[in-house]
Amino acid sequence: QVQLVQSGGGVGQAGGALRLACTAAGRTFERGWVRQVPGKEREVVASISWSGGRTNYADSVKGRFPISGDTDKNTVYLQMASLKPEDTAVYYCAAKTVYGGSYKYWGQGTQVTVSS
Repeated sequence: QVQLVQSGGGVGQAGGALRLACTAAGRTFERGWVRQVPGKEREVVASISWSGGRTNYADSVKGRFPISGDTDKNTVYLQMASLKPEDTAVYYCAAKTVYGGSYKYWGQGTQVTVSS
């Protein structure tokens, strides 16, 4: 079992920055940040493999939302910069403990609202 606790997010202005953090209780193989807008499909915006640090990004956030991890704190961060109103969504931290498959563990979700 893995428990994920999120922090950060909130309200930001277009062009501004916000940070999300996700601390895990338990070992994970990969972690990701997934956002959900009502009426739209869920989008994996960024992911990081916990052992090798390999990262992947959705085109919508590439170059703006770097993902990083602190292995000592077992915490992954999403540094959101150059925010756009279309980044408004509920952001979830997600994790898997094995290679492949879908995310199995989820954080509580954090609302991010970007005003224009």
